[in-house]
Amino acid sequence: MSRENPDTVVEVRDLSVQRNGIDVLEDITFSVRHGQFIGLVGPNGAGKTTLLKALLGLIPVTRGSIRVLGAPPGDRAYDAHGIGYVPQRQEIGRNFPATVADIVMMGRFCCMGPLSFPRKKDWLHVKRTLALVGLEHLAERSIGQLSGGELRRVTLAQALCASTRLLVLDEPTIGLDLPAEHEFYALLAKLKADLGLTIIAVSHDLVALGGRADELICINRRMHIHGNPEDVVHSHAIREAYSCEFSFLAGELAHHEGVRPHDGPAHSHDEDTPGRDDGHGDK
Repeated sequence: MSRENPDTVVEVRDLSVQRNGIDVLEDITFSVRHGQFIGLVGPNGAGKTTLLKALLGLIPVTRGSIRVLGAPPGDRAYDAHGIGYVPQRQEIGRNFPATVADIVMMGRFCCMGPLSFPRKKDWLHVKRTLALVGLEHLAERSIGQLSGGELRRVTLAQALCASTRLLVLDEPTIGLDLPAEHEFYALLAKLKADLGLTIIAVSHDLVALGGRADELICINRRMHIHGNPEDVVHSHAIREAYSCEFSFLAGELAHHEGVRPHDGPAHSHDEDTPGRDDGHGDK
C-alpha cells in the first residue's frame, strides 16, 4: 500500500498518457481508498478506457506515476489475483460450448499454478461467487441460453473469482435498460458493503452511476472535477467537460428523473440477446 496512507488502494499522480505522440490524458491526479466506490465519467473519447488500461498495466505511462495495491500496474510482486476486471465488451458466442460455471471458472486461472486443473476448492469458490451475484441456480446452464443481463452478471462473477479486493469495470451496463442498470449498480453497492470491495467503474451514464458511487471523477483528457456525486452532477465543470455533448447529457438527466433505483437483487430486465450495444464507447 501507499506509504502516505496505508488505506490507499490506487494512487495516481500527475499522470499523462500518449498515443501516437498525442496526449490523450494529461496531469491526472487522484487516489482511491479501501472500500470506496469511484465512478469515472466523461464524454465519448475522453480517455476513460485509456485510464483504466493504464491502471491495469495494459498501456505504458508517459509521465507521472500509478500505484495499485502498493505496486506499479502489472507488477507481479503483488498477488496475481489482486484485481478483478470487467471489460467494456466480452464477446462470447451464443454457440460457445460452455456452462455458466465454466465461464466463471476462467476467473480462477490466475489463482492456480501453470498447467494446473481446477480442483474441488476452485469449483466451490465458483459456486459461492455465483451465489453472490444471484446466479447459483444457472451454474449448469449453457452460456448461449442467457439473457444480456444474466451474461453481464456472469462476467461480474468471473471478475470476483479473480479478486474480492479491487474491482475495475468498463461500461458494465452497456445494453441494459434503465431498471436493469439500476439493479446492476445496486448489486455492486451490496457487494462493496458485504465484501469490503474497492470499485472503480466507468460509465457514460453519470446519473445512474452517481446514484451509487461514493465519489465521481469527471475527465475529458484532463480532470475537470472530482468529488461528491451530487455536487459533480450539478457543477459547471460538468458542462465544460461534456462541451458539445451537453445536450446529450441534459437528456440523460431528464431521462432519469422519476426513475427510482431498485435496492433488491439484480434481475434481468433487458432483451434476451446479450451484448446489445448502445453506442457509447470510449477511447
